[in-house]
Amino acid sequence: MGSGPVLHEVNLLLRSECSAPCRRERPLQAGGVCCCWGRGAQVTLPAATPACQSCSSPAEEDFLTDAEGDIMVFHPEFERAGKEAGLQVWRVENMDLAPVPESLYGRFYTGDAYLVLSSTSNRRGDLQYDLHYWQGSECSQDESGAAAILAVQMDDFLQGAPVQYREVQGHESGTFSGYFKTGLTYMNGGVASGFNHVVTNEVEVQRLLQVKGRRVVRATEVPVSWDSFNQGDSFILDLGQVRTPGGQVRTPGGRLNLLLIQQEIIQWSGCHSNRFEKLKATLVSKSIRDNERCGRANLQVVDEGAEPDRMIEVLGDKPDLPESHSEDTQTDASNRKVAKLYKVSNAGGDMEVTLVSEQNPFPQHVLESSECFILDNGTNGRIFVWKGKDANDAERQAVLQNSEKFIQQMEYPPYTQVQVLPQSGETPLFKQFFRNWRDAEDTVGMGTAYVSNKVAKIEKVPFDVSKLHQSDSMSAQYGMVDRGDGDKKIWRVEGSGKVLVDPATFGQFYGGDSYLILYQYQHGGRQGHIVYIWQGAESSQDETAASAILAVELDNELGGGAVQVRVVQGKEPAHMMSLFGGQPMVVYQGGTSREGGQSAAADTRLFQVRSNPAGDTRAVEVRPAEPGRVGPSSSRLNSNDAFLLAAAGGAWLWKGRGSSAAEAKGAEHLAQVLQVNPALLEEGEEPDGFWGVLGGKDDYCHAPRLSNKMDAHPPRLFACSNKTGTFQMEEVPGELTQDDLAPDDVMILDTWDQVSLPRRRHHGNQVLAPPAAHRVPRQVFVWIGNEAHEEEKTEAAATAERYIRTDPAGRDPRTPIVTLKQGFEPPTFTGWFLGWNHDYWSEDPLERFLQAL
Repeated sequence: MGSGPVLHEVNLLLRSECSAPCRRERPLQAGGVCCCWGRGAQVTLPAATPACQSCSSPAEEDFLTDAEGDIMVFHPEFERAGKEAGLQVWRVENMDLAPVPESLYGRFYTGDAYLVLSSTSNRRGDLQYDLHYWQGSECSQDESGAAAILAVQMDDFLQGAPVQYREVQGHESGTFSGYFKTGLTYMNGGVASGFNHVVTNEVEVQRLLQVKGRRVVRATEVPVSWDSFNQGDSFILDLGQVRTPGGQVRTPGGRLNLLLIQQEIIQWSGCHSNRFEKLKATLVSKSIRDNERCGRANLQVVDEGAEPDRMIEVLGDKPDLPESHSEDTQTDASNRKVAKLYKVSNAGGDMEVTLVSEQNPFPQHVLESSECFILDNGTNGRIFVWKGKDANDAERQAVLQNSEKFIQQMEYPPYTQVQVLPQSGETPLFKQFFRNWRDAEDTVGMGTAYVSNKVAKIEKVPFDVSKLHQSDSMSAQYGMVDRGDGDKKIWRVEGSGKVLVDPATFGQFYGGDSYLILYQYQHGGRQGHIVYIWQGAESSQDETAASAILAVELDNELGGGAVQVRVVQGKEPAHMMSLFGGQPMVVYQGGTSREGGQSAAADTRLFQVRSNPAGDTRAVEVRPAEPGRVGPSSSRLNSNDAFLLAAAGGAWLWKGRGSSAAEAKGAEHLAQVLQVNPALLEEGEEPDGFWGVLGGKDDYCHAPRLSNKMDAHPPRLFACSNKTGTFQMEEVPGELTQDDLAPDDVMILDTWDQVSLPRRRHHGNQVLAPPAAHRVPRQVFVWIGNEAHEEEKTEAAATAERYIRTDPAGRDPRTPIVTLKQGFEPPTFTGWFLGWNHDYWSEDPLERFLQAL
């Protein structure tokens, strides 16, 4: 038996070294699943393991045992894995693991396979893991198989906690790409060709890297020839050591000729590459100079037509170059909502796949702890494998192998992304395919449950209204630019125009109308404007269209820098509800701009009063329970809220058992607006007259609302386009920085339900400290770059609506859409980006970066 592996369905045959002093190799039993101590993949040994032929030391000395006494094996490098937060990279070398120097992270040989472990500390202080095994396009089957086995074993060593990913060169997941913000570099060759990850200044090799990509930057080694160039991309010509005559010096023995040796890197950009892509390529060039060359190389950045002499010497005369030809493998993002769920069994030795459900969102209860499942989102380029905590070991260890078989059976592209998740370690991307996902730690009521912070790295900040005007992070996480006490104007839309609303009635709206609210705020010494476009649930199509046009006109009057927020009734952001000085936001039935004028109020009116997490309240007039019914019905009551019932025979303020003091206070303010003096009623103490006005006592909602727990969804940034006729999305990986925003693009920032606002408690007229936190309603930002095409600017809102509509999570189509322009970003947006600089675009970022080289 040779020293290389022989892969069978379940067996891996290798040699192993004895742990005793003789250190001689010993053969292991044929057919046994074995380990190669210190040099290769390790799995559980059979019960009968031969001793060393030379010193008779038993093989069991090489291994650990688990709690059940079963033999466990591991690679020595596993001892270093995941000890602290950070990133670790290993290359698979002759079935062994070799650590890669940190300064060379992000550089991969195309003939090799790698393991990458990201360890992050969650809010509770525990370490959580994302484990990737990466395979280059020229990687051998043996190396790829060894990497997969090592990934499974590292997962076992870390007690099954990691989320596992299979990564294929050129099609890496956003999680993986996010570790390397300066880009991924693919170098030809590998360990079999004698290429090693070594930090050195002795560089003889010449190479040419083609740099492509705007969100995920990839530098791929190509032949050093003009044939590799085109006019649409940037290229990095690494000349290694360049020797040039350095003159002569006089010595006692005569004159000596000097030869200057320096390292030279030339970055060349085609005439059709834009400045944003050049900036990304420059980040790669600088990384090569600073990390691979220890900062000792000369870096030149040139455009097509300005080639330096040394470049011509190496490549020859420049010919006519072709335009860029991109290999577009992006799928239609409309497919991202399509998914099926399968149960996977390995009981008979062969993989059996059984369809569980072919339409999402799926019910969570179908995931059985004793089984493994595949969630097939292959039409969107990824599949998920879920490992039940009680599934048998064979099935758990075969999940990666089964996922590759599944990809082949479904005839998906070989680069389809694979994510393997342990039970209780599900990611937001997986949870979005399920209806009302509940984690074990979820609570009922108003407490805040712990959830993991696996992806988002933005530091959570406590809410402090006195500091809100200074902190961008606080504004972003709580959805508040300030406390709502700035100057404001409100217009009601009438026909194709707008009419000012009397300040005495600010906060009172009609569900049949649309309104514009202009708000001026101060934050961090900067002034800004927000235009809220509020569209009532019964507003006509003509009025909603007019409201959008009038908002654009108002924005133009303000110089084009206002933030526009489309708000559909019932989805009011926290900040909008804070604009009315502690008074409730009231929404009446009917409208004022109807034929015949003001809608007449009904004789009997029921208002539902509900507070948001900040304690601001909204009072909505309740519609009759069924068409044709006169007056409200008791079936509309809800134990979680307060209600105000006003009729000719009296008025009542009804407080549900789960209602808050803020909701009762909001109902009291509403009574003053309606000029009624209600009797106070606790749920369960209602007089007959109360039920009589409501047409009798009917059944109504008593179930407590689920806790508004802090969601695990991180903010996500996308570039979206419909230019080609298909809806395409490209996500920006990793932590969000300002240079991820491309001035020639329209981009979408999806903040989901983020850090929650503290709920204010009231005791009489005193406001008490908030005991808990609650969610800020999700919203979608549309950022418009100054250089974006006019068509993209015009279609920006429609693009956001399509993004919401195609979301697998089944997003509410009424989700607020916030439209803003480059250079006029409010703190609710900038706070999601690390180190936002308001002067960033005051000069060309590329020129600024080149000056700093």
